[in-house]
Amino acid sequence: MRRLNKKKALSLVKEMDAFPKVPDSYVESSASGGTVSLIAFTLIAVLAFLEFFVYRHTWMKYEYEVDKDYSSKLRINVDITVAMRCQHVGADVLDLAETIVAADALKYEAVSFELSSQQRLWHMTLLHIQERLKVEHSLQDLLFKAAIKGAPPQAQRGDASTSRSACRIHGHLFVNKVAGNFHITVGKSIPHPRGHAHLAALVSHDNYNFSHRIDHLSFGEDIPGIISPLDGTEKVSANSNHMFQYFITIVPTKLNTYKVSAETHQYSVTEQDRVINHAAGSHGVSGIFMKYDISSLMVKVTEQHMPLWQFLIRLCGIIGGIFTTTGMLHGVIGFLVDIICCRFQMGVYRHLKEAPLNEQENREAPISTQ
Repeated sequence: MRRLNKKKALSLVKEMDAFPKVPDSYVESSASGGTVSLIAFTLIAVLAFLEFFVYRHTWMKYEYEVDKDYSSKLRINVDITVAMRCQHVGADVLDLAETIVAADALKYEAVSFELSSQQRLWHMTLLHIQERLKVEHSLQDLLFKAAIKGAPPQAQRGDASTSRSACRIHGHLFVNKVAGNFHITVGKSIPHPRGHAHLAALVSHDNYNFSHRIDHLSFGEDIPGIISPLDGTEKVSANSNHMFQYFITIVPTKLNTYKVSAETHQYSVTEQDRVINHAAGSHGVSGIFMKYDISSLMVKVTEQHMPLWQFLIRLCGIIGGIFTTTGMLHGVIGFLVDIICCRFQMGVYRHLKEAPLNEQENREAPISTQ
């Protein structure tokens, strides 16, 4: 009984065969068919190879949602060099809630404003990347997926023989998640009942020089490889009383890639600067002012990869499509060749048929006798 059941199962499976086999005696090979087959196999190999690279490629998916996190603190990462001595400048933050955050967590380090050859090379490379980012926006995806080597250690600026007349302000501080103003101006900040003030009167106007270089400025978690819009910015002023303003719009960002998962912030910036001249009506305070505002929308950036099943379906589509297309082209070309050859053959046969008819007519014609 078991053998009978097995035979019935095998016969049933054979009847369900959707790919019937043709006997070899019925198969006819031709040079044109072999040529088309060779071309088809070559195309399949090339396209399958390219499709594998597409399968390895990843892309970034952007989603937007409302940012509901209002209680957390905003981290500001700062690395700015000002062409003034550290005892002459002070940095702090004042937000819309009139909360003063003294930049005590920031470090003030005496350095030389001039860069070494290695640091200048990195700075020029950073500026070149910034220019390309303004044109090729897709490069930002590469920055999200891959890390870029950071700048040389800034503490090595200059040597003992160079004058360290500049001040490098670097570190990070936490502020309320509301709009505010991070500024660097003359004199150290002091607490004040009605706000805040800087001891600018103790600094001579001859010592004013707000030429600066922003090596790094970012918000949120500091991720290696992410280049912010203000990184590499360098401003040199010939006037002592100069105001530099940066208007920043911060967008909270959740970054999820195969290498890193972090909550950071992107931002866009517009800038302006002007010389302070009260006699000419240009009023203000000399210094560097970064006014930031936080967007209510959050961006979720996720790195995605093609699923394996989709890759297999695309691969099957390539193989089946090429086989079908080349088979149809081979059939059409063969049909056209047969038509053309048949026409020529019909012309040849026509001449052959006309020749016997003429000979028969000549034979049947009466012979005239004189």
